[in-house]
Amino acid sequence: MMADATDGGTPAAGPSYKHQLTLSGHKKSISSIKFSPDGNMLASAAADKLIKVWDATSGEILQTLSGHSEGISDIAWSSQNDYIASASDDKTVRVWSLDDASVKVLRGHTNFVFCVNYNPRSNLLVSGGFDETVRVWDVARAKSLKVLPAHSDPVTAVSFSHDGTLIVSCAMDGLIRIWDADSGQCLKTLVDDDNPMCSHVSFSPNSKYVLASTQDSTIRLWNYQTSRCVKTYMGHTNRTHSIVASFVTTGGQYIVSGSEDAKIYIWDLQTRRVVQVLEGHKDVVLAIDTHPTRKMIASASMEKDLTIRLWSEED
Repeated sequence: MMADATDGGTPAAGPSYKHQLTLSGHKKSISSIKFSPDGNMLASAAADKLIKVWDATSGEILQTLSGHSEGISDIAWSSQNDYIASASDDKTVRVWSLDDASVKVLRGHTNFVFCVNYNPRSNLLVSGGFDETVRVWDVARAKSLKVLPAHSDPVTAVSFSHDGTLIVSCAMDGLIRIWDADSGQCLKTLVDDDNPMCSHVSFSPNSKYVLASTQDSTIRLWNYQTSRCVKTYMGHTNRTHSIVASFVTTGGQYIVSGSEDAKIYIWDLQTRRVVQVLEGHKDVVLAIDTHPTRKMIASASMEKDLTIRLWSEED
């Protein structure tokens, strides 16, 4: 499929991702999948209370981490590929060492923990949950440093900017908030006129924009400095679940998202056109991630499927 002519006047070919591998092992809905920063591993978490670590090339299972007493909603890798943080309905955040199998349990949230992410130095974690707070944690001491009274509804996503100075959060109240990571002050609130429930948000790779998925089947790219929505991406279905969207920066600039119609949608970042749709899953695609260096996408699906699929573009 050909995308629009680029500014130079030559037509740009769209992406051509193909299904490579299917990974099976989880017994309940898979909520989160993340490539390790070095791209060698893929971690997955599910409602079955387990985290599985897979070889990203062979699809072989390397480790299964168990200890949460309820389902897991989100996971994040430390920058050195040696720790995984997880957010669970058991109201805890856990930090798992892949080297010596030790676990730290971070307690403080008073309800389900829904989202978690490391700062770039991986000395801090940020988490959000159904208690409507955003918490910043000192990982080494397993202590809560700050509790931000962030939203008036469950917090669905939290993330640091690439230099660690900012935190972005979003919630079912439809608000996207930018925080000063150091002071905990709210610097900016982004809100759309219709105020749809916001299910995921992350900074762009250069941290000048935030990408937000909302439950009106729309993904928006915001310039948070000007508080303006600069691009919208549509075509997928997202009305009831928290579905992740991500940037593809390997071999073109694309936006990729799961969808409630069991497909994965890829848009051209600039033209906002759907340039490829990946089919194969049999249920809602909740989780996706993009490989840090290779042209590879991982996707994961819910109850009627329970598989992780790896898609890649042959060079």
